[in-house]
Amino acid sequence: MKYVGMVLGIVLGLAILAQVAGYGVMYTVDETEYVVITRFGEGQRPVTSPGLKFKSPVETVVRFDNRLLRIDVPQRTMPDMEKQNLEIDAYVRYKIVDPKQFLLSLRDESTAGLRIGNLAIGALRGEIGLRERQDIIGGQKAIREDGTVTVTPRVTEDGTPSREAMMQIVLANIKKDSEEEFGVEIVDVRLQRADFPTTAEDSVYKQMRTERSVLAQKLRAEGEEEYLTVTADVDKQVRVILANAERDANILQGEGEAQAIGILAEALAQDEEFYAFRRSLEAYANFFKENTTVVLSADSDLFKYLESPDAPKTSQ
Repeated sequence: MKYVGMVLGIVLGLAILAQVAGYGVMYTVDETEYVVITRFGEGQRPVTSPGLKFKSPVETVVRFDNRLLRIDVPQRTMPDMEKQNLEIDAYVRYKIVDPKQFLLSLRDESTAGLRIGNLAIGALRGEIGLRERQDIIGGQKAIREDGTVTVTPRVTEDGTPSREAMMQIVLANIKKDSEEEFGVEIVDVRLQRADFPTTAEDSVYKQMRTERSVLAQKLRAEGEEEYLTVTADVDKQVRVILANAERDANILQGEGEAQAIGILAEALAQDEEFYAFRRSLEAYANFFKENTTVVLSADSDLFKYLESPDAPKTSQ
């Protein structure tokens, strides 16, 4: 029993020393990670359950994240169906489902980013080369009745957004080429940006400015046409109103003069002698206007009237 205790003590001491030196027999697995136990660089067994675990001193613990991981695919210039280049920026999300296979095929997350990223670039390049720019961007230009330009969603025959349909095919191609070989599950592939290359920006902006200038000129022309139409209509209405007013004024004036003449005629018809006398007065008035000297006979009616008390008196 004494020798057994000594042996157990030596083993326990060696275990403690090995643990301190990094060659221990105990390790922990967090719930956010997987562990692969290796021996002399070769994978032995995966450990996927969390908790305190044991291994031999000659074995090594390799840890991998079991959460959703992201790969930012390097930006690439890719031609579309019409050979027009687009700057494509994408990302991939994946999970490690077989840590042992992941270790054997990729070794670490950095290598996984390169390998899976290259697969994504190849799949994207193949699908983008088969599609028009509007399908890749997911929208198409539309002009409203008022001339403003808007963007409407681009969809496939079954109603799926064109960009989403393209990414579903890309995802299926990457899954087929990587999951079994790499021990991962590709969850999603997305485009972050699909823009014109920097060298083409000037021409694009120039085209946009030209379109806006044409639209502005069109709006100005329509405004000028509307202004001339409204002005001409107002001028026409003014002329019509003035003509009607002048016509009504002439009619009223004629009616007034007719009434005045009728009243005068009616008044004069009541005394014919007074009418004859008035006519003679008008004749004399015309003579007076011309500074004509009139010699009246003492027997004339006018002389008798001027001498009568009823005649108007003038200052001599």
